[in-house]
Amino acid sequence: MESALLIKEYRAGVMECAHYGHISITDENGNVVYSAGDPHFRAFTRSSAKPFQAIPGIRAGIAGHYGLTAQEIAIMSSSHRSEPMHIQVLEQIESKIGLGEECLICAPSYPLNEESRNQWLRAQGEKRRILHNCSGKHLGILAYTQMKQADLGTYAEPEHPVQREILETMAYMAGIEQKEIKLGTDGCGFPVFSLPLSALSNAYLKLACPDLIEDPSTRSAVETITGAMNEYPLMVGGTQRVDSVLLEDSNIVAKGGFKGVFGFALKKERLGITFKVLDGSEEEWAYIAISILEQIGYSNRKTIERLAEVYPPDIRNDAGKVVGRAEIEFKLHSPEESV
Repeated sequence: MESALLIKEYRAGVMECAHYGHISITDENGNVVYSAGDPHFRAFTRSSAKPFQAIPGIRAGIAGHYGLTAQEIAIMSSSHRSEPMHIQVLEQIESKIGLGEECLICAPSYPLNEESRNQWLRAQGEKRRILHNCSGKHLGILAYTQMKQADLGTYAEPEHPVQREILETMAYMAGIEQKEIKLGTDGCGFPVFSLPLSALSNAYLKLACPDLIEDPSTRSAVETITGAMNEYPLMVGGTQRVDSVLLEDSNIVAKGGFKGVFGFALKKERLGITFKVLDGSEEEWAYIAISILEQIGYSNRKTIERLAEVYPPDIRNDAGKVVGRAEIEFKLHSPEESV
C-alpha cells in the first residue's frame, strides 16, 4: 500500500516540503479501525519502545529493591533532554543502584535542550554519558542486570538474558511472535525492534488499558510505569516535547522515537495509535497528533488546544517572523473506506 501525504509546508504560498508516512489506529480486539497509508507498515520502534523495555525490570521488582521513586521510574522510559531536573533524577538513580555512568555504553553527549546545553558549555562542561538522552533507559536496565546478577559488561548485547527478556516482552505486548520482530541496533547501542505499526499500536493500547494484559505481573508493571509517566510527564521528554504535552492528559500514554516514529493510546476510547513520518522528521508530530485527535472526535479539547499552543502551524524564520505554514493533508479512513 502506498504511503499517505501527511503534511505540506508552504513558504510565501509556495509548497516547500511534503511529508509522507503511515498511520495505524487499532481497537481492543487488535483490529485496524482507522488508517492513512499502510497501517501494517514495518517500522523501527526506536525510543517509542522505551516503556516496554522498562517492563522486565519493574516486573522483577527493581523499584522496591532499590527504593526507586515514580520520577526515577518515569525517566527510565524517557528520551530526556538533560535539563537540570533530568540530571538530578539520573544522578539519584546512580546513587541508589551504586553504578556510575562509566558503566553506560551510550556515547558521551551534550544536553539536547538548547538552554541546558548553553549553560553546560558556559560552565565548560565536557560531554558525559549521563547526558545521553537514553541514559535513563540504560540505568534502568543496568539496575535490573545487577539485581539479576547477570553480566554488566554485555548488558546491551542481543543475547544477554535481560535483552532476551525485553524482546519476549515486546512481542507479548504487541501480540506477535518473536520471530516476526527484526532486530537492528539503535543509536544508543541497544537492540531496536522492527515490527508492523499495527502491532505497535496494539502494544500501546495495552499500555493505556492494562486490563487487556493477561499476565498479572506484567499488568502490574505497566500500571507502575504508565502511572509514573502521567505523574511526571516532563521526565519522559522535557519542556515542550510532544510526548510530555500529551502525557499531561491522564487519559493518554505517549512516547516518541527517533526518525519520525510516534506512539500513543487513549484509555477511555481504548484506541492504540502509531505513525511514521517517512523522511524521519519529528517536527510534524504535533500537527499529526492534533489532526488525529480532531478526526476521531477526541473529547478533551484542552489537550488539542494545548498542543496547538505549543506547536502552532506557523513557520517562522530565525528572527521569529511568520514566513510560512504547515497544512494537514491526510484523512483517516476506516477499513471499509480503504477497500
